Amino acid sequence: MITNKNIMEKDLQPNQANYFPLSPISFLTRTANIWPDKIAWIHGKKKNTYKQLLEKCTLIASGLRKNGISTGDTVAALLPNVPAMLECHFAIPMAGAILNTINTRLDAKSIEFILKHGEAKAVLVDPEFSGVIRESLKNISPQKRPLLINCPDDEFIKSNPKNNEAILDEIIKEGDINSEIIWPENEWQACSLNYTSGTTGDPKGVVYHHRGAWLTATSNQMVWEMKKHPTYLWTLPMFHCNGWCFPWTITAMAGTHICLRKVEAKNIYSLIKKHNVTHFCGAPIVLSMLINAKKTEIIKPKNKVRIMTAASSPPPEILAAIEEKGFEVTHVYGLTEVYGPAVICEWKEEWNKLSRDLRAKKKARQGVQYPALAEISVINPESMFPVPSDGKTIGEVMLRGNMVMKGYLKNKKTTKESFLGGWFHTGDLGVMHPDSYIELKDRSKDIIISGGENISSIEIEETLYKNPKILAAAVVARPDKKWGEVPCAFIELKVGKKSSQTEIINFCKKHLANFKCPKSVFFEVLPKTSTGKIQKFQLREKVRNI
Repeated sequence: MITNKNIMEKDLQPNQANYFPLSPISFLTRTANIWPDKIAWIHGKKKNTYKQLLEKCTLIASGLRKNGISTGDTVAALLPNVPAMLECHFAIPMAGAILNTINTRLDAKSIEFILKHGEAKAVLVDPEFSGVIRESLKNISPQKRPLLINCPDDEFIKSNPKNNEAILDEIIKEGDINSEIIWPENEWQACSLNYTSGTTGDPKGVVYHHRGAWLTATSNQMVWEMKKHPTYLWTLPMFHCNGWCFPWTITAMAGTHICLRKVEAKNIYSLIKKHNVTHFCGAPIVLSMLINAKKTEIIKPKNKVRIMTAASSPPPEILAAIEEKGFEVTHVYGLTEVYGPAVICEWKEEWNKLSRDLRAKKKARQGVQYPALAEISVINPESMFPVPSDGKTIGEVMLRGNMVMKGYLKNKKTTKESFLGGWFHTGDLGVMHPDSYIELKDRSKDIIISGGENISSIEIEETLYKNPKILAAAVVARPDKKWGEVPCAFIELKVGKKSSQTEIINFCKKHLANFKCPKSVFFEVLPKTSTGKIQKFQLREKVRNI
């Protein structure tokens, strides 16, 4: 007997006409076709339309292939937020290659490891980093050494190419404007390679697929309620999780990318005013930078500028203060392994009636899954059962769905461990609230166990940020003979402010139980990653030697 079910499942299979792999490449081809004259990017006094951007990316892709780049090869990029980095996000996949953006703050040894491990066949480099990249290539054999492609930029001194080096303009001249784009044969094909910060041991190579990149890019627009033609300021490094996939999101929305080489409060405020910026992303440290900028630098935006923030959990005090400056904050959470943001604190209108402090506390929660992420849960890692949704019981945050990486490059063991039980294990500890919103409490390695009591370093840090003298704070465990370990605070004070250990501890005692208060306090500039995340591993190492 023939039924509708038989016809649906057996006869109507995907065919060549109605199946085409999802890929972020399509965002550029579509936008350039519909809005060819729309400004794609602005960098200082220069700008390009979407027609020009597509033409240039086509030439770069063609030129790379003429210089030996084949489908599936890795092409690295050591670039700040300049037009060449935006072009890499389309041109390299258009050549059928895999884009590997490298953290510009890394030393030569770390870059050398990434180039070797990722087997880069070419690396595009900004003149600012020509010294460190040449140093990193010294210990790579000539047979395996990637082609170094210099990318001159008017805002920085141009470097002179040496032997076995090229200039991007030469690659473009070799390209064919009529060459075909190399589309992925399968949407699960690798699209980009991103390395974790490597705080313990060598960094891990996280592999993204075209499908995940496409879905994350479209989800960014959905959760941020982004209309067509946004003006987006690049404060978030494009090398970090491919700029949270926003090179593709903004292009899909036919927006204008405002490039920014150096992230400073003065530059941010100035460009917001000059270009009427509507959106930008930044870690809590960027928000703090804007809040504590000099009075002469602060410019109140004409319209409400939307900020998406993540990295370390933003303290409620910072969220409240930045909104008073005329910015609207959207709080997201994610990791390199999930294309950047994958969880959002979806805002509900009824929360607008809450007091300033309660609104900030609501917004400080990490929230619910992105539309393209299948599930998020807080799970007991031993039993693999979800913890009660009581806002109190701590478990590990786990995710699964299309927005999770393919796996770690050349690391089957860690990949397998990370996906035990059919979930991606984040290593972050949190609670599930009754309304299904998650809230982080700590990294599993950051929980302080003092005399058998679990102490959240995040809770102490949130208290410290209430102190008007404090610019940044981090709390780690310090070994203690009696209690096993106790909280130790590292504090960066605002310019011109002074404090003492006694003053800080007494301040904490007004807000926390005594056993949760720091037992020692150190004042110094805190070590941070390029995205503003405080590097606690350095602080933990320091207290071990005190």
